[in-house]
Amino acid sequence: MSVVIIDYGSGNLHSAHSSFERANAERAAGFDIKLSSDPDEVRKAQRIVLPGVGAFADCIAGLRAVDGMVEALNESVIDEGKPFFGICVGMQLLADTGLENGSHKGLGWIAGQVEKIEPSDATLKIPHMGWNTLDVINSHALLEGLPLGADGLHAYFVHTYHFKTAQPSNDILETNYGGPVTAMVAKDNMVGTQFHPEKSQKLGLALIANFLEWTP
Repeated sequence: MSVVIIDYGSGNLHSAHSSFERANAERAAGFDIKLSSDPDEVRKAQRIVLPGVGAFADCIAGLRAVDGMVEALNESVIDEGKPFFGICVGMQLLADTGLENGSHKGLGWIAGQVEKIEPSDATLKIPHMGWNTLDVINSHALLEGLPLGADGLHAYFVHTYHFKTAQPSNDILETNYGGPVTAMVAKDNMVGTQFHPEKSQKLGLALIANFLEWTP
């Protein structure tokens, strides 16, 4: 069994691979954790991870530039229902549209658009960088055993835009940065976090481990 972390020229690939390897070992999940830019590896995988760092437009262009990758993702995630985890911009790409430096079409798997964070407090700097607690909006299997809320574990963020979903049922976690900021979304067999689980220490490892054991 394999988990493929997609290499399309964007994302903290080494950190992500190391975190998934560690969570895999701690839970004895039995997966082979792979980095790959090969669409056939995606088709053969049991679980798929899409990282992403940088601008929405650059990431979606990079993903589409890998011949056959978007088609393999649609077949595996949408048609076959394989568990999928998007990280940071990898999560944002699930949206219909990204509004960073113009309007750019995303994968369209979860309805909504990626908009700039607009804190109500003008002293708060953008990009939003640092550690924040997470508030639960809707329950989800991946949250099992995670201490959340004001006294819970912290997650690491670094971003200027966030995913404004069209359906409130797709919102799982949010944080506060001069107002609500989307932290995690989900739909069916798909989940995505705006924060970086591979940099979020105990919280991130527990979330990854839950993903490895998740049966949507």
